[in-house]
Amino acid sequence: MISSLRSFGVLGMDAFVVNVETDLSTGIPCFDLVGLPDASIKESRERVRSALKNSGFSFPIRKITVNLAPADIKKTGSFYDLPILVAILKASGQLTANIDNSAFVGELSLSGKVRPINGILCMTIKAKEIGVENFYLPKQNAAEGAAIDGIRVLPVESVSELMSHLCNKHIINPAKKIFKKIKNNVFLPDYSEVCGQYRAKRALEIAAAGGHNIILIGPPGSGKSMLAKRLPSILPSMTFKESLETTKVYSIAGLLKSSTSLVEDRPFRSPHHTISAVGLVGGGNIPRPGEISLSHNGVLFLDEMPEFSRNSLEVLRQPLEDGTVTISRANSILSYPCCTMLVAAMNPCMCGYFGDPNHNCTCSSKSIQRYSSKISGPLLDRLDMQIEVPAINFSEFTNKKLNETSKNIKERVSKARNIQLERCKNTSISYNAKISSNLISKVCILSNSATKILELTFNKLGFSARAYSKILKVARTIADLEQKELIEDNHVLEAVQYRSFDKNFYVN
Repeated sequence: MISSLRSFGVLGMDAFVVNVETDLSTGIPCFDLVGLPDASIKESRERVRSALKNSGFSFPIRKITVNLAPADIKKTGSFYDLPILVAILKASGQLTANIDNSAFVGELSLSGKVRPINGILCMTIKAKEIGVENFYLPKQNAAEGAAIDGIRVLPVESVSELMSHLCNKHIINPAKKIFKKIKNNVFLPDYSEVCGQYRAKRALEIAAAGGHNIILIGPPGSGKSMLAKRLPSILPSMTFKESLETTKVYSIAGLLKSSTSLVEDRPFRSPHHTISAVGLVGGGNIPRPGEISLSHNGVLFLDEMPEFSRNSLEVLRQPLEDGTVTISRANSILSYPCCTMLVAAMNPCMCGYFGDPNHNCTCSSKSIQRYSSKISGPLLDRLDMQIEVPAINFSEFTNKKLNETSKNIKERVSKARNIQLERCKNTSISYNAKISSNLISKVCILSNSATKILELTFNKLGFSARAYSKILKVARTIADLEQKELIEDNHVLEAVQYRSFDKNFYVN
C-alpha cells in the first residue's frame, strides 16, 4: 500500500512543500527514511513507533519506506513526525478519511502528544499559496498560524484527538485569530523621566522619524543608555506588513510565545558586547537569524560599542547598507531581513572623561586615538547621526520644569512617518533612511541657499559621498517633522551638526 500527504519544511525565511510518501511492502520488517533527512528526522522512527502504540494503534510489521520529496533538499528539524505517522496509518488502512486537501506538521512525544515547532507562520503562508484547505499543526502554534486568513488552521493536541477528528467522532474547532488590544506602550519607560539632554532627545526624535542609525558619545552616567532604551516609546506603530515580517523571523528563531499571533511591538535587542559575529548577524550549521535580524523593523542597541570585537562590528557593514543578511553554506544560500535602526553608545576614551569639563581624563592621546579607532571609519560612515551627550549638571536635576512625554514625541514622529509612506507609496521604501540613490534627487529637494550651505560644508569638512547622502536624508526627515516639502537652510545646518563626531575625535 502507498500513501502520500503534504507537509512543509523551512529554508531561510520561506517554507517549501514536502510530500511524505509511504510504502508498505512484504519483506523483512524495517523502517527506512529517505529523501535527505538529517539525524533529528531519522530519530523520528522511534518517536512515531512509540506514539502509534501508546495512542491505541498498531505499528505495521512490514517493510516501511518513507520518502520525503523532493529528495534534493536536505530536511532538518522534527516537523515531520506527525505527517509520517498519519501517512503510515493511511497506508496500513487504519485511516480511511480523505486528506487530499490537508497538510500536517508537528513533533511527537512518545505518549502521542503533539509538541510545538518553529516556523509555523512561514508554513501557513505557503499552505495558503498552494491551496491547502485544512492545516493540522500543534496546539501551541495555533495562535501563530491563525494570523493568516483564508485557511483553516486546526490545532492538534494529541494523535488520538487528530484521529477522532478525521473519523468524525470529535470535531476540532479551527483556531481563531487573537486580536490584541493596543496598550499604547503604557509600560515602556518614558522620556519625561530623563532630566535635561534636550539636544540628545531631539536627535533621537529625528532618528526615530526617519529610521536613521545613530551613535551617542559621552562620559559615564550622562544618560546614553537611558535615552536609547526609551527609544521604543516614540517609534511609530508597526504596519501589518512589518508585523508579519518580524513575526516570521521570531517564528523561525523559536522565540514566539504560544499565545501570540503576531509581534505587534517593535523589537528592541541589546546584545552583550561579548557576542560573536555569528550571534550578531546569524549563522551556524543550520543557519539561524542573528540579533540584527531579530531587531528587524525595530532597534538594535549596542551599548559600549568599542568593547565589541572588531570582527563582530565589521560584519554589520553590509547588512546595514542592504537591509538583508545573506548566509552561504555548502548546500544552501539563505537570506534574512534586517531593516533595523542601529543605536550605539560609547565613551570618548577608556576612562570615559575625555572632553568632560568636570573630570580630568587620565588617558594619553595615543590611548584616546586607539580607543576611538576601534570603530572603523567605514562603519562610522554608515551611522547617519553622531552626537555628543555631555554630563548632566546639578541645575538640570533640580529643574522643576516638566519634560515632554514620549506620547507627544511619538505623535510628531508618526506624522513624519506617514508623510514618508505617502511620498514613497509606490516603492518598497517606508522611511527616509532607506531612500535609494536613484530617488534621492527626487525626494530630497533643497532650496538654492540650502544647496550652497551644503556645498560649503562638504568642501570644508571633506565629507564622503556616503556622508553627503546621509546628511540629505537626515535633512529630509527634519523637514518632514516640520511638515515642509522643501529642505531649507536650518534643516541642512542641523543635519550637518549630527556628522561632526568623526571630525572632532579623529582629527583633533
